[in-house]
Amino acid sequence: MRRWLSGTATGIVSTIIEALEELRIHRGRVLLSLIGVAVAVCALTTVVGAGAIAEQAGREMSERSGGRPATVTLNASSADGALDARTADTAWRTALDRHGIEYASRVGYGSLTVQFADGAVPVSMQIVDPDFGLMHRVRLAEGAWFTERDADRMAPALIVNEAFWTRLGNPELATHPTVELIGRGATIGVVTGVTPAQGEWDTEPTAFMLTDSYLPLQTATPDPMMGGPSTSFEMWIPDGSVDELTESMKRAFQAELGEGAAVDGWRSDYGAMEGDPFLPIKLMVVGVAVVILLLGALGLLTIALVTVRGRIREIGIRRSFGATAGRVFFSVLMETVVGTFVAGVVGVGVAIALVRSPLMGMALGGAEVQDMPGFPVEAALIGIGAAVAVGALAGLLPALGAVRVKVIDAIRF
Repeated sequence: MRRWLSGTATGIVSTIIEALEELRIHRGRVLLSLIGVAVAVCALTTVVGAGAIAEQAGREMSERSGGRPATVTLNASSADGALDARTADTAWRTALDRHGIEYASRVGYGSLTVQFADGAVPVSMQIVDPDFGLMHRVRLAEGAWFTERDADRMAPALIVNEAFWTRLGNPELATHPTVELIGRGATIGVVTGVTPAQGEWDTEPTAFMLTDSYLPLQTATPDPMMGGPSTSFEMWIPDGSVDELTESMKRAFQAELGEGAAVDGWRSDYGAMEGDPFLPIKLMVVGVAVVILLLGALGLLTIALVTVRGRIREIGIRRSFGATAGRVFFSVLMETVVGTFVAGVVGVGVAIALVRSPLMGMALGGAEVQDMPGFPVEAALIGIGAAVAVGALAGLLPALGAVRVKVIDAIRF
């Protein structure tokens, strides 16, 4: 057994060395085809790697609107249609503590009048808690997101959009720019952050404000009012126990609110969708990769057939000196396999450099991706595996043709 294994290993190694030598001798004929394979593998691996970045960008875009998986939204109401904000807040915090939920936020919408240099303007406010920024991947162009300490400020903190900031004159945040906020009363707010424009339509001033800072300023007849029907309560919970935790939180929240209260809830992140929401991206990546691979295989097959036809005399001489059909078959096959393996390694290396380059990140929206994924290992394995598979398939027909060469015909050739 040991002798057989030793002989087999020696035969494989000698065949690979022979294949490398043949590649060196015929490098002029095979170089172009191997360059084509390297380019095809580079394109294939780049497409797979870029697809991972595009998928992550799509996930983050979805998470900015619906929250990270799994984000659950609860709505509470009472029998008389009015729900006291303080009562709801206490019941919400009690239910969260009972279930050990770490990330949660009250979410609502309101309006305050802001005194700009050119006049007082009603400004839409999104009313949130500090965890909202992490749960929804809120991006900032300047400054920092809310912290728990911001709720204790004498001057409420504001995170404004670019339209708001531009109307203030784009002041440096280090100077702690302030604005007058007018609601039930009047107070001074401090701008601590700026969110980037969401598009050409984002031209009206808006702002984020902490719930505890907004409640004292809300008007007597808000539209909508925090604590009213538009208030929602969001929590970020483990994806594997969504249904159980949601039902338990609904019961606990409703019990804390007291008799006559009703609570309903649903999952708001993209995980609530049936099937894989990113399946179209994956199918597109696979389709492009297969086309690229087929083009590379076709080019290599053409060159390999031409090369073997030019070596008929050489193959015939080898057969006349005792080379078996299996040895000739394996030798010709390994020439393409070894060559495409080397080309595959080169192609994968170039693909890694391309995918990790800033230019590729910008082209794929990488500037918008907070958690940029590393180069996927499976992409490198697919690239090298595809190169070897292409080499084996492209070398199969030439190897079969070499085995069928008759010694006498080859010498006459």
